[in-house]
Amino acid sequence: MNTVNNQVPLANGQIMDENWRKSIPAQVFLNHFFAMDYHIQHQNDLFELIKFPVFQDFTSTVTDEQRKSLEKLLLNSWSAEYALRITPVVNDEQYLQSSLHWTFPQAYYSVLFSARAFLTVQGIHVSNEELIRKRIGSSVVRGFYPASVGYYALGPYNSYRIQRLPMARYKPELALPSRENQAQAEVAQFLKTTRDQRVKALRTIIQNNPKTALRSERTGEVLQKFGVEQYKLLARQIGYTTYFDLLSRLRISSNNREIERFVDSSIDVRLFHQSLVNIVAHVNAVHEVYIAKALGAEVYQQLISKLPAYLQENFVRERLQSVILPMLSSPEKGPKQHEIGRMMPGMAA
Repeated sequence: MNTVNNQVPLANGQIMDENWRKSIPAQVFLNHFFAMDYHIQHQNDLFELIKFPVFQDFTSTVTDEQRKSLEKLLLNSWSAEYALRITPVVNDEQYLQSSLHWTFPQAYYSVLFSARAFLTVQGIHVSNEELIRKRIGSSVVRGFYPASVGYYALGPYNSYRIQRLPMARYKPELALPSRENQAQAEVAQFLKTTRDQRVKALRTIIQNNPKTALRSERTGEVLQKFGVEQYKLLARQIGYTTYFDLLSRLRISSNNREIERFVDSSIDVRLFHQSLVNIVAHVNAVHEVYIAKALGAEVYQQLISKLPAYLQENFVRERLQSVILPMLSSPEKGPKQHEIGRMMPGMAA
């Protein structure tokens, strides 16, 4: 393609800057996470948890000995969230751009450790990330999470079904979502592409192993093309695709050359950071209120009192006071989420 002054002609006669064209993959990735955050803010449903029977009946099976492991998991989660939170404070765009190398995995691992803590109080002690993914997927489907992060995808390749995103039928755009229907469409697209990746990766693993490869019933040769039945088999092995899978994309991106596309792009990195902070805070708050419910408010506060000062007097304490304790003490009502979190730009208070 011929370019003049680093510009690329479009079909409609408009001109796209070459640097912006290269930034499109990063912009799409930003759109995905911004949409997740937008959906969370729009649903404003964290305090709906106290009405859930599954929350009201939630109890702990953690022994005193196992509580040490639980405390370590929460410390790891909060430490990663702390590191994620302080990065956007730096008023240096170039620093923010390069910081994606570590903020991406910080966001994922903060949620990973809080998810493990959430499972631990249920007596589920797993450290394998694939097992954690499947356990969390099951929790999403069973209704442990509010609608803001309670969506999921299932089904075989090319026949996915998106659940709990009623506006998912809309087509996402390249611009940042500015309405709820656009945000849901963007999240649905993110679920689909993430499930695509998992299906293709699992197919490669299975077919590259002579012991597990699916073969033609007629010739016995390893299948080169999959049909409906083969993709149904993969879908059953993958399970559900949820918010947890979407956040795991941050871990994947941080471990390969894909990250360079974000470092060298022209996207709003500060907005990306803020979206990640908001998503992580929301998901961790969900896990933490279940944990506090299971342990009891007094034991949970004792756990926090053991934290280093930089955590104890920071967002952990704030979340305890504005979210956890009000939810535990008011079974039928609590402060609205807009009273404790930031409002989305353009949304009415």
